[in-house]
Amino acid sequence: MQQVEIEKERLRAIEEPLLKWFQENKRSLMWRDDPTPYHVWVSEIMLQQTRVEAVKGYYVRFLKELPDVFALANATEEELLKLWEGLGYYNRVRNMQKAARTIVEQYQGKIPDCYEELIGLCGIGSYTAGAIASIAYGQRVPAVDGNVFRVLTRICADDTDIMLPAFRKNLETVLQEVMSENFPGMYNQALMELGAIVCVPNGPAKCTECPLNQLCRAYELDRVYDYPVKSPKRDRTVEEKTVFLIQDGSYAVLHKRPDQGLLAGLYEFVNTKGHLDETDAIAFLQREGFDPLFIERQSDARHIFTHKEWLMRVYLVKIAEQIEIPKKYVYATSAQMKTYYPVPSAFRAVKELIGDRF
Repeated sequence: MQQVEIEKERLRAIEEPLLKWFQENKRSLMWRDDPTPYHVWVSEIMLQQTRVEAVKGYYVRFLKELPDVFALANATEEELLKLWEGLGYYNRVRNMQKAARTIVEQYQGKIPDCYEELIGLCGIGSYTAGAIASIAYGQRVPAVDGNVFRVLTRICADDTDIMLPAFRKNLETVLQEVMSENFPGMYNQALMELGAIVCVPNGPAKCTECPLNQLCRAYELDRVYDYPVKSPKRDRTVEEKTVFLIQDGSYAVLHKRPDQGLLAGLYEFVNTKGHLDETDAIAFLQREGFDPLFIERQSDARHIFTHKEWLMRVYLVKIAEQIEIPKKYVYATSAQMKTYYPVPSAFRAVKELIGDRF
Protein backbone atom coordinates (compact mmCIF):
# COMPACT_ATOMS: atom_id res chain seq x y z
CA MET A 1 0.00 0.00 0.00
CA GLN A 2 2.68 2.43 -1.09
CA GLN A 3 0.32 5.29 -1.93
CA VAL A 4 -1.00 5.62 1.62
CA GLU A 5 2.55 5.48 2.99
CA ILE A 6 3.39 8.47 0.79
CA GLU A 7 0.28 10.35 1.91
CA LYS A 8 0.73 10.26 5.70
CA GLU A 9 1.08 14.03 5.87
CA ARG A 10 -2.11 14.44 3.87
CA LEU A 11 -3.89 12.17 6.35
CA ARG A 12 -2.48 14.07 9.31
CA ALA A 13 -3.90 17.27 7.82
CA ILE A 14 -7.49 16.02 7.78
CA GLU A 15 -7.96 15.97 11.57
CA GLU A 16 -8.82 19.61 12.22
CA PRO A 17 -11.37 20.17 9.39
CA LEU A 18 -12.82 16.68 9.91
CA LEU A 19 -13.50 17.12 13.64
CA LYS A 20 -14.86 20.63 13.14
CA TRP A 21 -17.25 19.38 10.47
CA PHE A 22 -18.37 16.47 12.67
CA GLN A 23 -19.16 18.68 15.65
CA GLU A 24 -21.32 20.88 13.46
CA ASN A 25 -23.00 18.22 11.32
CA LYS A 26 -23.16 14.91 13.18
CA ARG A 27 -26.49 13.15 13.36
CA SER A 28 -28.09 12.61 16.76
CA LEU A 29 -28.16 8.84 17.20
CA MET A 30 -29.24 7.01 20.35
CA TRP A 31 -26.06 5.00 20.67
CA ARG A 32 -23.96 8.06 19.93
CA ASP A 33 -25.77 10.20 22.49
CA ASP A 34 -25.20 7.60 25.23
CA PRO A 35 -22.02 5.75 24.20
CA THR A 36 -21.67 3.14 26.94
CA PRO A 37 -19.58 0.10 25.93
CA TYR A 38 -22.71 -2.06 25.70
CA HIS A 39 -24.59 0.50 23.60
CA VAL A 40 -21.66 0.93 21.22
CA TRP A 41 -21.27 -2.83 20.90
CA VAL A 42 -24.95 -3.51 20.19
CA SER A 43 -25.22 -0.67 17.69
CA GLU A 44 -22.06 -1.57 15.79
CA ILE A 45 -23.10 -5.21 15.40
CA MET A 46 -26.57 -4.16 14.24
CA LEU A 47 -25.13 -1.65 11.77
CA GLN A 48 -23.07 -4.28 9.97
CA GLN A 49 -24.74 -4.79 6.58
CA THR A 50 -27.71 -2.66 7.71
CA ARG A 51 -28.74 0.98 7.20
CA VAL A 52 -28.89 3.37 10.17
CA GLU A 53 -32.60 4.14 9.66
CA ALA A 54 -33.44 0.45 9.67
CA VAL A 55 -31.49 -0.14 12.89
CA LYS A 56 -33.12 2.52 15.08
CA GLY A 57 -36.28 0.61 15.94
CA TYR A 58 -34.42 -2.66 16.48
CA TYR A 59 -31.95 -0.93 18.78
CA VAL A 60 -34.70 0.48 21.02
CA ARG A 61 -36.54 -2.84 21.21
CA PHE A 62 -33.35 -4.82 21.85
CA LEU A 63 -32.23 -2.60 24.73
CA LYS A 64 -35.69 -2.61 26.25
CA GLU A 65 -35.68 -6.41 26.44
CA LEU A 66 -31.94 -6.96 26.96
CA PRO A 67 -30.62 -3.82 28.69
CA ASP A 68 -27.21 -5.17 29.70
CA VAL A 69 -24.65 -7.92 29.21
CA PHE A 70 -26.26 -10.16 31.84
CA ALA A 71 -29.66 -10.04 30.14
CA LEU A 72 -28.07 -10.78 26.76
CA ALA A 73 -26.14 -13.73 28.19
CA ASN A 74 -29.28 -15.24 29.72
CA ALA A 75 -31.75 -14.74 26.86
CA THR A 76 -33.39 -17.79 25.29
CA GLU A 77 -32.67 -18.59 21.65
CA GLU A 78 -36.25 -17.77 20.60
CA GLU A 79 -36.15 -14.43 22.43
CA LEU A 80 -32.79 -13.57 20.93
CA LEU A 81 -33.69 -14.46 17.35
CA LYS A 82 -37.11 -12.80 17.62
CA LEU A 83 -35.48 -9.52 18.65
CA TRP A 84 -33.18 -9.82 15.63
CA GLU A 85 -35.90 -10.89 13.19
CA GLY A 86 -35.59 -8.92 9.96
CA LEU A 87 -32.03 -7.70 10.54
CA GLY A 88 -30.55 -10.77 8.87
CA TYR A 89 -27.12 -12.33 9.35
CA TYR A 90 -28.41 -14.05 12.50
CA ASN A 91 -25.00 -15.39 13.48
CA ARG A 92 -24.20 -11.82 14.50
CA VAL A 93 -26.57 -11.98 17.46
CA ARG A 94 -25.64 -15.57 18.29
CA ASN A 95 -22.01 -14.53 18.49
CA MET A 96 -22.99 -11.54 20.63
CA GLN A 97 -24.57 -13.87 23.13
CA LYS A 98 -21.49 -16.12 23.15
CA ALA A 99 -19.33 -13.06 23.80
CA ALA A 100 -21.73 -11.85 26.52
CA ARG A 101 -21.46 -15.19 28.30
CA THR A 102 -17.67 -14.95 28.15
CA ILE A 103 -17.83 -11.40 29.54
CA VAL A 104 -20.04 -12.57 32.41
CA GLU A 105 -17.86 -15.59 33.19
CA GLN A 106 -14.42 -14.06 32.75
CA TYR A 107 -14.91 -10.31 33.27
CA GLN A 108 -17.76 -10.25 35.84
CA GLY A 109 -20.06 -8.64 33.28
CA LYS A 110 -17.79 -5.67 32.44
CA ILE A 111 -16.98 -5.31 28.75
CA PRO A 112 -13.16 -5.19 28.48
CA ASP A 113 -11.54 -1.83 27.78
CA CYS A 114 -8.50 -3.44 26.14
CA TYR A 115 -8.51 -3.73 22.35
CA GLU A 116 -6.64 -7.05 22.42
CA GLU A 117 -9.16 -8.54 24.85
CA LEU A 118 -12.11 -7.19 22.88
CA ILE A 119 -10.89 -8.70 19.63
CA GLY A 120 -10.59 -12.07 21.38
CA LEU A 121 -14.36 -12.18 22.02
CA CYS A 122 -16.64 -14.13 19.70
CA GLY A 123 -17.93 -12.05 16.80
CA ILE A 124 -15.80 -8.99 17.55
CA GLY A 125 -13.31 -8.16 14.82
CA SER A 126 -10.83 -5.35 14.49
CA TYR A 127 -13.43 -2.78 13.46
CA THR A 128 -15.87 -3.46 16.32
CA ALA A 129 -13.05 -3.72 18.85
CA GLY A 130 -11.70 -0.38 17.63
CA ALA A 131 -15.13 1.23 17.82
CA ILE A 132 -15.78 0.08 21.40
CA ALA A 133 -12.25 0.90 22.60
CA SER A 134 -12.18 4.38 21.03
CA ILE A 135 -15.78 5.55 21.38
CA ALA A 136 -16.66 4.06 24.76
CA TYR A 137 -13.22 4.05 26.40
CA GLY A 138 -11.37 6.87 24.60
CA GLN A 139 -8.48 4.69 23.47
CA ARG A 140 -6.40 5.68 20.46
CA VAL A 141 -7.16 2.78 18.14
CA PRO A 142 -8.63 2.97 14.62
CA ALA A 143 -12.03 1.61 13.58
CA VAL A 144 -11.99 0.93 9.86
CA ASP A 145 -15.29 0.11 8.14
CA GLY A 146 -16.44 0.45 4.54
CA ASN A 147 -17.07 4.17 4.96
CA VAL A 148 -13.52 4.72 6.20
CA PHE A 149 -12.09 2.65 3.34
CA ARG A 150 -13.95 4.84 0.86
CA VAL A 151 -13.03 8.19 2.41
CA LEU A 152 -9.33 7.43 2.81
CA THR A 153 -8.77 5.73 -0.53
CA ARG A 154 -10.34 8.76 -2.21
CA ILE A 155 -8.31 11.23 -0.17
CA CYS A 156 -5.12 9.42 -1.12
CA ALA A 157 -6.26 8.26 -4.60
CA ASP A 158 -5.12 4.81 -3.51
CA ASP A 159 -5.90 2.09 -6.02
CA THR A 160 -5.09 -0.90 -3.81
CA ASP A 161 -7.78 -3.58 -3.94
CA ILE A 162 -9.52 -3.14 -0.58
CA MET A 163 -10.49 -6.83 -0.59
CA LEU A 164 -6.87 -7.86 -0.15
CA PRO A 165 -6.33 -9.18 3.39
CA ALA A 166 -3.28 -6.99 3.96
CA PHE A 167 -5.11 -3.79 3.03
CA ARG A 168 -7.02 -3.36 6.29
CA LYS A 169 -3.98 -4.15 8.42
CA ASN A 170 -1.83 -1.64 6.53
CA LEU A 171 -4.48 1.06 6.71
CA GLU A 172 -5.02 0.47 10.43
CA THR A 173 -1.28 0.78 10.97
CA VAL A 174 -1.19 4.12 9.16
CA LEU A 175 -4.25 5.43 11.01
CA GLN A 176 -2.81 4.38 14.35
CA GLU A 177 0.08 6.72 13.61
CA VAL A 178 -1.81 9.72 12.24
CA MET A 179 -5.20 9.72 14.03
CA SER A 180 -6.22 12.19 16.73
CA GLU A 181 -4.48 11.72 20.06
CA ASN A 182 -7.02 13.67 22.09
CA PHE A 183 -10.30 12.68 20.44
CA PRO A 184 -9.89 9.17 18.99
CA GLY A 185 -13.55 8.19 19.36
CA MET A 186 -14.74 11.38 17.74
CA TYR A 187 -12.15 10.97 14.97
CA ASN A 188 -13.34 7.45 14.13
CA GLN A 189 -16.98 8.49 14.20
CA ALA A 190 -16.27 11.52 12.05
CA LEU A 191 -14.66 9.41 9.33
CA MET A 192 -17.60 6.99 9.42
CA GLU A 193 -20.11 9.84 9.35
CA LEU A 194 -18.39 11.57 6.45
CA GLY A 195 -18.53 8.34 4.46
CA ALA A 196 -22.16 7.79 5.38
CA ILE A 197 -23.62 11.18 4.45
CA VAL A 198 -21.12 13.02 2.21
CA CYS A 199 -18.59 10.65 0.62
CA VAL A 200 -21.43 8.20 0.03
CA PRO A 201 -21.27 4.62 -1.32
CA ASN A 202 -24.25 4.87 -3.68
CA GLY A 203 -25.17 7.85 -5.79
CA PRO A 204 -23.17 11.03 -6.32
CA ALA A 205 -20.62 12.03 -3.70
CA LYS A 206 -21.29 15.49 -2.25
CA CYS A 207 -17.76 16.73 -2.87
CA THR A 208 -18.63 20.43 -2.80
CA GLU A 209 -19.97 19.95 0.76
CA CYS A 210 -16.99 17.91 1.94
CA PRO A 211 -14.71 19.56 4.52
CA LEU A 212 -11.77 17.61 3.08
CA ASN A 213 -12.20 18.40 -0.60
CA GLN A 214 -9.09 20.60 -0.68
CA LEU A 215 -7.07 17.69 0.72
CA CYS A 216 -8.66 15.01 -1.47
CA ARG A 217 -6.41 13.70 -4.20
CA ALA A 218 -9.25 11.94 -6.04
CA TYR A 219 -11.27 15.19 -6.11
CA GLU A 220 -8.23 17.06 -7.36
CA LEU A 221 -7.80 14.53 -10.19
CA ASP A 222 -11.56 14.39 -10.91
CA ARG A 223 -11.46 10.64 -10.29
CA VAL A 224 -13.63 10.30 -7.18
CA TYR A 225 -15.62 7.39 -8.58
CA ASP A 226 -12.51 5.37 -9.39
CA TYR A 227 -12.10 4.68 -5.67
CA PRO A 228 -12.21 2.50 -3.73
CA VAL A 229 -10.97 -0.34 -5.93
CA LYS A 230 -12.72 -3.56 -5.02
CA SER A 231 -12.51 -6.97 -6.65
CA PRO A 232 -15.90 -8.15 -7.96
CA LYS A 233 -18.15 -10.30 -5.83
CA ARG A 234 -18.66 -13.89 -6.86
CA ASP A 235 -21.90 -14.67 -8.64
CA ARG A 236 -24.87 -15.63 -6.50
CA THR A 237 -26.29 -19.12 -6.79
CA VAL A 238 -29.99 -19.18 -7.63
CA GLU A 239 -32.32 -21.65 -5.92
CA GLU A 240 -35.93 -22.31 -6.89
CA LYS A 241 -38.29 -23.09 -4.00
CA THR A 242 -41.98 -23.74 -3.51
CA VAL A 243 -43.36 -22.25 -0.28
CA PHE A 244 -46.72 -23.05 1.31
CA LEU A 245 -48.79 -20.87 3.61
CA ILE A 246 -50.79 -23.68 5.21
CA GLN A 247 -53.73 -22.56 7.37
CA ASP A 248 -56.52 -24.21 9.29
CA GLY A 249 -58.54 -21.05 9.89
CA SER A 250 -56.89 -19.76 13.05
CA TYR A 251 -53.32 -20.99 12.70
CA ALA A 252 -50.53 -21.27 10.15
CA VAL A 253 -48.02 -24.10 9.96
CA LEU A 254 -44.33 -23.43 10.66
CA HIS A 255 -41.20 -25.53 10.68
CA LYS A 256 -38.01 -24.91 12.68
CA ARG A 257 -34.88 -24.89 10.54
CA PRO A 258 -31.81 -26.94 11.56
CA ASP A 259 -29.41 -25.56 14.17
CA GLN A 260 -26.63 -25.26 11.57
CA GLY A 261 -26.46 -23.55 8.20
CA LEU A 262 -28.41 -20.73 6.56
CA LEU A 263 -31.04 -19.15 8.85
CA ALA A 264 -30.19 -21.70 11.53
CA GLY A 265 -32.74 -22.13 14.29
CA LEU A 266 -35.34 -19.81 12.74
CA TYR A 267 -38.88 -20.76 11.80
CA GLU A 268 -40.02 -21.02 8.20
CA PHE A 269 -43.13 -21.84 6.24
CA VAL A 270 -43.38 -25.32 4.77
CA ASN A 271 -41.26 -25.41 1.62
CA THR A 272 -39.41 -27.67 -0.77
CA LYS A 273 -36.86 -27.39 -3.57
CA GLY A 274 -37.96 -26.57 -7.09
CA HIS A 275 -41.00 -24.91 -8.59
CA LEU A 276 -43.96 -27.30 -8.28
CA ASP A 277 -47.12 -27.07 -10.35
CA GLU A 278 -50.41 -27.49 -8.50
CA THR A 279 -50.59 -31.27 -9.02
CA ASP A 280 -47.05 -31.84 -7.74
CA ALA A 281 -47.63 -29.37 -4.90
CA ILE A 282 -50.64 -31.36 -3.66
CA ALA A 283 -48.66 -34.60 -3.92
CA PHE A 284 -45.83 -33.07 -1.85
CA LEU A 285 -48.24 -31.89 0.85
CA GLN A 286 -49.85 -35.31 1.06
CA ARG A 287 -46.43 -36.96 1.44
CA GLU A 288 -45.74 -34.52 4.28
CA GLY A 289 -48.93 -35.62 6.06
CA PHE A 290 -51.28 -32.78 5.08
CA ASP A 291 -54.70 -33.14 3.44
CA PRO A 292 -55.26 -29.92 1.49
CA LEU A 293 -58.90 -28.84 1.11
CA PHE A 294 -57.98 -25.81 -1.01
CA ILE A 295 -54.86 -24.64 -2.80
CA GLU A 296 -54.29 -21.40 -4.70
CA ARG A 297 -51.15 -20.02 -6.23
CA GLN A 298 -50.11 -16.53 -5.05
CA SER A 299 -47.65 -14.00 -6.45
CA ASP A 300 -44.10 -15.27 -6.78
CA ALA A 301 -41.50 -13.93 -4.36
CA ARG A 302 -37.77 -13.37 -4.39
CA HIS A 303 -35.15 -12.94 -1.67
CA ILE A 304 -31.47 -12.13 -2.10
CA PHE A 305 -28.84 -13.23 0.40
CA THR A 306 -25.16 -12.31 0.12
CA HIS A 307 -24.19 -15.29 -2.03
CA LYS A 308 -27.57 -16.86 -2.76
CA GLU A 309 -30.92 -15.94 -4.28
CA TRP A 310 -34.25 -17.65 -3.66
CA LEU A 311 -36.94 -17.60 -6.34
CA MET A 312 -40.12 -18.70 -4.58
CA ARG A 313 -43.38 -20.00 -5.96
CA VAL A 314 -46.01 -19.44 -3.27
CA TYR A 315 -49.22 -21.36 -2.55
CA LEU A 316 -51.99 -20.63 -0.07
CA VAL A 317 -53.28 -23.93 1.33
CA LYS A 318 -56.31 -24.63 3.56
CA ILE A 319 -56.54 -27.71 5.75
CA ALA A 320 -59.20 -28.90 8.20
CA GLU A 321 -59.18 -27.08 11.53
CA GLN A 322 -57.19 -28.50 14.45
CA ILE A 323 -56.18 -31.71 12.73
CA GLU A 324 -53.04 -33.38 14.01
CA ILE A 325 -50.01 -32.38 11.96
CA PRO A 326 -46.58 -34.06 11.69
CA LYS A 327 -44.45 -33.50 14.80
CA LYS A 328 -41.74 -31.60 12.92
CA TYR A 329 -44.26 -28.80 12.28
CA VAL A 330 -45.99 -26.39 14.69
CA TYR A 331 -49.21 -24.37 14.61
CA ALA A 332 -48.79 -20.62 15.18
CA THR A 333 -51.20 -17.71 15.28
CA SER A 334 -50.29 -14.43 13.63
CA ALA A 335 -49.86 -12.96 17.13
CA GLN A 336 -47.41 -15.71 18.06
CA MET A 337 -45.43 -15.05 14.90
CA LYS A 338 -45.19 -11.41 15.89
CA THR A 339 -44.15 -12.04 19.48
CA TYR A 340 -42.52 -15.46 19.76
CA TYR A 341 -41.63 -17.38 16.59
CA PRO A 342 -38.74 -15.73 14.68
CA VAL A 343 -39.51 -15.96 10.96
CA PRO A 344 -36.78 -14.44 8.74
CA SER A 345 -37.43 -11.68 6.24
CA ALA A 346 -36.74 -14.16 3.44
CA PHE A 347 -40.38 -15.15 3.92
CA ARG A 348 -41.72 -11.59 4.16
CA ALA A 349 -43.93 -11.96 1.10
CA VAL A 350 -45.60 -15.01 2.66
CA LYS A 351 -45.99 -13.32 6.06
CA GLU A 352 -47.72 -10.40 4.37
CA LEU A 353 -50.45 -12.76 3.17
CA ILE A 354 -51.32 -13.61 6.76
CA GLY A 355 -52.69 -10.20 7.66
CA ASP A 356 -55.64 -10.74 5.35
CA ARG A 357 -56.24 -14.34 6.36
CA PHE A 358 -56.51 -14.54 10.17
